[in-house]
Amino acid sequence: MHPLMNRFHTDEQRRLMALLGVTDSIAPTISRRVFLQSAGATGLAIGFGWLAPTGADAALSGAEGAATGPLAPNAFIRVGTDNLVTVICKHHEMGQGNTTGLATLVADELDADWSLVRTEYAPSDPKLYNNLAFGPLQGTGGSTAIANSFLQYRSAGATARGMLVMAAAEAWHVPASEIRTSKNTLTHASGRRATYGEMAVAASRQTPPDNPPLKSAARFTFIGKDRSTPRVDSPSKCNGTAMYTGDVKLPGLLTSVIAWPPGFGAKLVSFDATDAKNVKGVTDVVEVPEGVAVVATGTWAALQGRHALRVQWDESSSKDLDSDALLARYRAQAAQPGTPFTKPTTTSAASAVKTIEAVYEFPFLAHATMEPMNCVAWLHDGMLETWSGHQFPTLDHMFAAKAAGLPMDKVKLHTLVSGGSFGRRANGWSDFTVAAVNVAKAIGGRAPVRLQFSREDDTGAGLYRPMYVHAVKAGLDAQGGIALWQHTIVGQSILAGGPLADFIKDGIDPTSVEGVDKTVYDLPMLAGTLHSPTLAVRPLWWRSVGNTHTAYVMETMMDELAAAASRDPLAFRLALLGKSPRAAGVLKLAADKAGWGKPRRAGVAQGIAVHKSFDSFVAQVAEVSMRNGKVKVERVVCAVDCGVPVNPDVIRAQMEGCIGFALGALYYSEVELKAGRAAQRNFDTYRSLRIHEMPRVEVHIVPSTEKPTGVGEPGVPPLAPAVANAVAKLGGQRVRRLPFTRAGLVET
Repeated sequence: MHPLMNRFHTDEQRRLMALLGVTDSIAPTISRRVFLQSAGATGLAIGFGWLAPTGADAALSGAEGAATGPLAPNAFIRVGTDNLVTVICKHHEMGQGNTTGLATLVADELDADWSLVRTEYAPSDPKLYNNLAFGPLQGTGGSTAIANSFLQYRSAGATARGMLVMAAAEAWHVPASEIRTSKNTLTHASGRRATYGEMAVAASRQTPPDNPPLKSAARFTFIGKDRSTPRVDSPSKCNGTAMYTGDVKLPGLLTSVIAWPPGFGAKLVSFDATDAKNVKGVTDVVEVPEGVAVVATGTWAALQGRHALRVQWDESSSKDLDSDALLARYRAQAAQPGTPFTKPTTTSAASAVKTIEAVYEFPFLAHATMEPMNCVAWLHDGMLETWSGHQFPTLDHMFAAKAAGLPMDKVKLHTLVSGGSFGRRANGWSDFTVAAVNVAKAIGGRAPVRLQFSREDDTGAGLYRPMYVHAVKAGLDAQGGIALWQHTIVGQSILAGGPLADFIKDGIDPTSVEGVDKTVYDLPMLAGTLHSPTLAVRPLWWRSVGNTHTAYVMETMMDELAAAASRDPLAFRLALLGKSPRAAGVLKLAADKAGWGKPRRAGVAQGIAVHKSFDSFVAQVAEVSMRNGKVKVERVVCAVDCGVPVNPDVIRAQMEGCIGFALGALYYSEVELKAGRAAQRNFDTYRSLRIHEMPRVEVHIVPSTEKPTGVGEPGVPPLAPAVANAVAKLGGQRVRRLPFTRAGLVET
């Protein structure tokens, strides 16, 4: 998912609501704080919401701060009489650690005992749990979870603490200012003591404090403290109690797989289910909008039934779809100006005395999540229930209801943990959820059905990071400064034809050009244009979206220009970063920690790159060796400035994960289309990085009082160009068509 909606204004919110069919009844409203209170065994429940994040700088200053802004009834905390604090997480956990982050924000302001903190997913309800960066939608993506929840969840924790303190003050007949809180315990100098659980019911009867004060950064207990908050999801993932879609068990649950179209644009002509129905365990073979579904009592039977199914497809419209032909077409388009996406403020092309022209080619990429797509759908008693890794509940809820022919209040989503996503589970048409509903509907709602994609289904079905071609002409003046930068990009629009198409402005999909249009460098002469061809292949965002290709082009071209100017690549970049001190800061930090400029052993070189994405700044130095023409990345030093580092250990883990993810893509990843079909279908042909190929990684986090920004994606973009720049230093070729296997630089 992409943080496009960070720039929302009221009119844009209304437009998106209209596009999605979201009515005022489920859209967030602007009102004063409303708190949800309950008594008895439940204890204290706190609801707190913001329409927009404001006041972060004040809350992080040296003085105590107070949250301000319009509030909506969002229930985020439950303090039980058992002394457990449950944090209701509006963001989806896919391995990135945001449930730990949200719990950290609450626990710090609540003065909670971390061992007594629990988390659970919020239900589908965009009025209560909207993503503040996305406007009226509930969803996770664009590395926005902690950034948009920072003040919201802290304020909810401060409110709960205030109500507990007021309850204790009333019970003990002492001033509230004399009560201290620590580790789920209230104490007074008189010796009085109570746990939060013991005071929860009384606290639920208190009037919520208005604008509860937030801690200054100096008083943080958990936020920014290294290893003070072990991940809340690790134990369940280690002991097998974490609930994934494959773990759902319901009475009479059936499993289904679909015979999908073999090529993009292929149409179903006919099918013969005779042999499939003879497979033991197969209960149904039914046509659905996606293809032909085989339903069985278990996964193996369903797969065997699909294997026995005889299907005839019409592939006439897709047989000419070929990656090499597409690249040739894209290169021809790149040679011509497209729709402008930048407006140069200076023109100095005439002063260019040295020019470099380059064409870069990037393949389709699959998400290759550890857990292939799946969803359980159950039509019963006039309602629909689904169980899945619902990364974008608002859209999944709406499209599931539409597929079932039910009103939204007759649809209930159960959100489960996911084994990765990288963007795959957050698409604008909820494909795997809708497909599961279609199968359940096709068998007449007779039983709950788990739709399961195989690895081949998932890799071959599209929803790829689009193929792109960049054409760049850049030049230096006599003093070695950049005088010319002409940049044309060719690639599918991710937003076109979907519910977010309204964000395409003047023909420009911002996901296609990000990283070039708002580069960290001072390049007033940059002239950028875009072509957005239409294909039968459906595109989708992929971890760090457009930055995956734009950073590679910008940062490898920077190295080429530095070499042409006979300047050190670090110094050359720093001279262009006067208006971006945070980018300069991470660049210097990474270079310093990596020992940039110091002699290396023979056959080893360092490459450097810096990039801003999701409002975070990341620089990386890759230390690379080459032997017999083959590349090995031995060490990566990463510096990240992501504002307040809420969970440093999670940040390090995400940077390490990003580096491994990006390195695998750089080395191997490519989906080739041949006669309309994906040539790569499983990990034997769509290679991922293996554990022995992972380099040593050092992550250095910049201390900051800036508001938190993205972490789950910004570590991806700088890796590939840093490695490519090191390869060029070793005398290798300037790699302009990825992956590296194309250049013979790694073993397949």
